Amino acid sequence: MKKHFAGFFSVLFLLSFPFTQARACTTFCLVGKGEVLFGANYDWNIGDGLIFVNKHGVVKTAQVGDSSKPAKWVSKYGSLTFNQYGRENPTGGMNEMGLVVQLMWLDETEYPKDDVRRTLGTQEWIQYVLDTSATTDEAIKNAENVRIISEVKLHYLVSDKTGSTASIEFLNGKLVAHSGTQLKVSTLTNNTYDQSLNYAKTTSSEKAKTDGSFDRFTRAAERTRQFERQPRTQQEAVDYAFNVLSDVEQKGYTSTTSKTQWSIVYDQKRGKIYFRTLQNPQIRSIDTRVFAYRCGTPVKMFDVNTKESGDVTAKFTNYTRKANRDLIERSFNGTGFLKDVPPAARFYFASYPESFTCTAAK
Repeated sequence: MKKHFAGFFSVLFLLSFPFTQARACTTFCLVGKGEVLFGANYDWNIGDGLIFVNKHGVVKTAQVGDSSKPAKWVSKYGSLTFNQYGRENPTGGMNEMGLVVQLMWLDETEYPKDDVRRTLGTQEWIQYVLDTSATTDEAIKNAENVRIISEVKLHYLVSDKTGSTASIEFLNGKLVAHSGTQLKVSTLTNNTYDQSLNYAKTTSSEKAKTDGSFDRFTRAAERTRQFERQPRTQQEAVDYAFNVLSDVEQKGYTSTTSKTQWSIVYDQKRGKIYFRTLQNPQIRSIDTRVFAYRCGTPVKMFDVNTKESGDVTAKFTNYTRKANRDLIERSFNGTGFLKDVPPAARFYFASYPESFTCTAAK
């Protein structure tokens, strides 16, 4: 049964992002006088989602990819993740070491061909990196140990609490990482990093007025550079990040773009997360340092669209399979290629994370 559904899930995720609607999302890392923040717009046609508190000390097996050699690992770090297609399949998040990972669409993506490495899916990859990595350099190293199997064409921006940032892309079947001096500006949208940087070199932010990937990159890159030049308080830094996100927001839906559903700011040095959604534009905050991350303690969750404001840390509730299943139902039904996924498969996806076990306490 497990092998059957794992194979089905691989096929499912080939189709889970309609190719004509996934070409948006903007990310950047702001590094200034004592401040390190990561900003992300998640642009899509639906906005349902749960935030999960993920535990360390959990033995995990990938459910997407080649079911004959799924990736297996033990989570070293707890994390908070934003999930739309069920628990363990995040669009992004931050772990307890301050490492952030976020996804974006990239048409040029070509994952490595079959080799000896164990496999996993595009969103499981995010959870794997958050589970196993404390720094950006470690994330790049760990990413080389596994292989993504998918036709979902993504690339990622990764950043740690020191401000060390990397773009991670899969081009011509190889992992390509820009970091250190190779990463001239800590910004990424929906073209390759090199293509985007070359465009920004010849186009001023004043002329980059469209919602297209190149123009969004150019505007966000300029604002990212400006952040370095002026000291700011904690609140001023958070406000600045949200202003950048507003500038690159997808405000209207067409056949090739989606609306900005979630805008997220990670304060990596303080372990705080700020977010707003299309359904609830009030900025809410989470103090990630409050949660218990030890495996065996209750998994906590929070609906991203709950009508709350301010600090919602205390509003997290205990995880239930029903909540995970309900999220999967809403998101699958709202995604054209997923509407016909049978009930038995949906139940499997919702319950699978509960099969994970705890290793020795950290």
